[in-house]
Amino acid sequence: MRYLPKSPADREAMLKAIGLRSVDELFAPIPGEYRLSRDLNVPRQMAESEIVDYFRQRSRENGEGYTSFLGAGAYSHYRPVIIDALISRGEFLTAYTPYQAEISQGTLQSIFEFQTMICELTGMEVANASMYDGSTAAAEAVMMAVRLTGRRRVVVARSLHPEYREVLATYATHQGMPLGVVGFGDDGQINLQELEKSISAETACVLIQSPNFFGTIEDVAAIAEITHRSGAMLVVSIAEAVSLGIVEPPHEADIIAMEAQSFGVPLGFGGPYCGVIATREKFVRQMPGRLVGQTTDKHGKRGFVLTLATREQHIRREKATSNICTNQALIALMVNIFMTVYGRVGLKELAKQNLAKTAYAAGQFAKHGRVLFAGAPRFNEFVVETAEDPHDINNRLLRHKIVGGLPLKKFYPELGNAALWGCTELTTRSAIDTALRVVAESEGSVQSAKEEAAKEESVEELAR
Repeated sequence: MRYLPKSPADREAMLKAIGLRSVDELFAPIPGEYRLSRDLNVPRQMAESEIVDYFRQRSRENGEGYTSFLGAGAYSHYRPVIIDALISRGEFLTAYTPYQAEISQGTLQSIFEFQTMICELTGMEVANASMYDGSTAAAEAVMMAVRLTGRRRVVVARSLHPEYREVLATYATHQGMPLGVVGFGDDGQINLQELEKSISAETACVLIQSPNFFGTIEDVAAIAEITHRSGAMLVVSIAEAVSLGIVEPPHEADIIAMEAQSFGVPLGFGGPYCGVIATREKFVRQMPGRLVGQTTDKHGKRGFVLTLATREQHIRREKATSNICTNQALIALMVNIFMTVYGRVGLKELAKQNLAKTAYAAGQFAKHGRVLFAGAPRFNEFVVETAEDPHDINNRLLRHKIVGGLPLKKFYPELGNAALWGCTELTTRSAIDTALRVVAESEGSVQSAKEEAAKEESVEELAR
């Protein structure tokens, strides 16, 4: 009854209501050859205890005890246990939208504190009440710049997350926003000369990522100077929020679009995550999403209200800045708790651990592979080029309960057998050393094969 709630009596009553005597009669219009005349070929039914045990076993197979070197916009960080304890409270789990301030003070205060801490973290003056994720936040930030400048053309760094670029291209398809792409140099940073040539009087904004998709930190000040010279706006995307614990926030940006997943949000097969837009106060009227403000009631007591709501649901459709469905209030609360638990000192220490482990890993990998873009500053990701296909290396790493780096050939074919590796505070030195040993063995075997092939060619040449 739990999974098939309609009893035989219920089904008989439903059939009677539509004037039929059986289920077979219901499906009679469907030709017999298209109807299944046997039982479904599925395993026998299980008791609830058996189902729970089954999925626990599958969960262990899926990654329990594995070390992951994957990053690329979704990062494995430690989640303080207090996060789940607090978000599981009934008053936070409700899906209620905080329109009525008199019964929503807790939710509104939480969002207000989230906005405040995001502003402190990014160096911006206002932040919205969160969005879907980093990719949609970046696209919405670009459309915000288009509205503010009255221009249509957008210049995008090729070192921006490839999937962010795909989301933006989808948004731009029916928006009349031509997209130009600027490449990167040997250091992995955006090519400044190419950028300068790409910007014109029609350019609304330049969209970059820092640290970028390769983990390299961009020279935001230099990019901002080039961008602002022509009256365009600079939008900076941040996919790894932990970087702000040690990397200088991009103060020169006009709009920051960030993915806050690293702040206590589980990886969860790709979502839901927590997007953020932060900007300057003078641009607030064109900021998508919601904004919670602080005020006082008639008795002088502090209170919180939904100050700005810019969806088509709230105002005339043609005046709306976004049709984004809602803010991710529960996910933003995870981020809120994370930032509160760590604080300024804790976040800086966390960032230092990420930086140190990546520096060690990149240094070790450089001995057996080629670390690309080594001349530029980086945070917790780096690119390694190997003689062997990274997919083959990753298959061997899985035997050691290690998920290797992300092969880049799909997104950047010119980089060949390169993979993006990432380290966080959860990456152990022993896992790094094991991964390095597997990579070194593969590189050694490839080199031996090349030498053996060269010897055979030499012998054949002498024979001829």
